Amino acid sequence: MIELKSPAEIDRMHVTGRFVAEVLTEVGRLADVGVNLMDLEHHARGMIKRRGAESCYWDYAPSFGKGPFRNVICLSVNDAVLHGLPHDYVLRDGDVLTADLAVTIDGWAADSARTVIVGTPAEEDLRIIRATEEALEAAIEVTRAGNRLGDISAAIGAVAEAYGYPVNTEFGGHGIGRTMHEDVHVSNKGTAGRGMKLKPGLTLALEPWFARTTDRIVFDPDGWTIRSADGSRTAHSEHTVAVTEGAPLVLTRRAAELGNN
Repeated sequence: MIELKSPAEIDRMHVTGRFVAEVLTEVGRLADVGVNLMDLEHHARGMIKRRGAESCYWDYAPSFGKGPFRNVICLSVNDAVLHGLPHDYVLRDGDVLTADLAVTIDGWAADSARTVIVGTPAEEDLRIIRATEEALEAAIEVTRAGNRLGDISAAIGAVAEAYGYPVNTEFGGHGIGRTMHEDVHVSNKGTAGRGMKLKPGLTLALEPWFARTTDRIVFDPDGWTIRSADGSRTAHSEHTVAVTEGAPLVLTRRAAELGNN
């Protein structure tokens, strides 16, 4: 069932979204050569506890996972792109790190992800990150009342095609509100003009993610971490977005992004 949110409920999600943005900004600032992923995990835990928020990941146990997820943030490195299980790994120069965070505050959720480069960036890594960011902005632009779900998918797919990146359709965006994952699924590839009509009050987590040279994925033995099947590097960008009577409202913008808009 798709639940349309009132303006007041979207405002409450926006409170959560600002906090998610704050945590991701802090994680990105701390991610440096020599930093252990578990240090980032524990820092995020501390921020969540102090805010009185609740992690959407802790004890998360979907059908595709292996047992409950016992961390508060997904941290995926290099060829890992989704659901990276934090573990004892020390970041190295040139690593590509994706941080993905979802929490609730007072019963309302927000979800966002960003990919950063640790230390010295390689141009090909900057390029794929830029592609996911451009795809996300293209998706946000068409998340407007009267458009259709396929318009979002087509916008993401068009950016991927322009950059020459294949698109996996097994994991994509989703509805969000009272919980992290609600109806509907938002594919990262699709046909414009198809699918359900977007209405004010619809809230979606849009999340284009690409691997350089494959659309196939594999799971780590931990049962959670998803990697590109050929070991090529990856990137992932995500925002929680609300459909309004006017322009789309991004609920998880980071301060640096707001400064550029």
